[in-house]
Amino acid sequence: MLRGIFNEVAELYDRARPRYPHTLVAELTGLAALGPGVRVLEIGPGTGQLTVPLAESGCDVTAVELGPSTAEVARRNLRPYPDVRVEVADFEQWPLPAEPFDLVVSATAFHWLDPATRIPKVARALRPGGLFAMVTTEHVRGGTIDFFARAQECYERWDPATPPDLRLQDESEIATDTGELAGWDDLRSYRCTRDITYATQEYVDVLLTYSGHRALDAPSREGLLGCIRELIDTRYGGRITKCYLHELITARKPVEGDGS
Repeated sequence: MLRGIFNEVAELYDRARPRYPHTLVAELTGLAALGPGVRVLEIGPGTGQLTVPLAESGCDVTAVELGPSTAEVARRNLRPYPDVRVEVADFEQWPLPAEPFDLVVSATAFHWLDPATRIPKVARALRPGGLFAMVTTEHVRGGTIDFFARAQECYERWDPATPPDLRLQDESEIATDTGELAGWDDLRSYRCTRDITYATQEYVDVLLTYSGHRALDAPSREGLLGCIRELIDTRYGGRITKCYLHELITARKPVEGDGS
């Protein structure tokens, strides 16, 4: 199962994956009125990339993480926050507590859940008027544009599943998908982009945390990463810049009805 593959590289995931922008966290904190006494459920926290800034508000967080190694790293990162608990479970099978939550949030993880059941379960977890927040992350056109065009040749050579002539989209071409939240209240979207510059090994480390790269057989993966290493070192002076688009989508569970 690809969604469990991150557990193989929990320490690398913690080191290599970028945290979420302060502006996005501030937007979520304000919308959810986070603070002491606010009950938060996080689905798929990873090693705590979003959980730590949520916990800094003083709210009460229950984070449900599929991978035991990933959860252990998250617990280490969250040790300073006594009101945070990390549970190892498949959210789809996890029994909801009797007391509902004020906020349910999932950052770059919600797409792994079954589309037929994920929103109804989120609705059951929330109090009426409670907030659901989903963060998506996309790699978009920007940064070292020429490198990513050239890197496509590495993917076409070493990964047979790569579509031919695949190119990055502009931010404006990425549609906001809110179809599952029809019938919910106060639907909002907040977007921000940022550039992150990576040295060669730093970029390879990021790639090694992506499920598609980890799912390749070992010779193909090493061939792909070797091709990318050589490209960065020989043509780009050992450093490239990647542009990320983060989107925060929020909606409130209707006060009347179940929102499912």
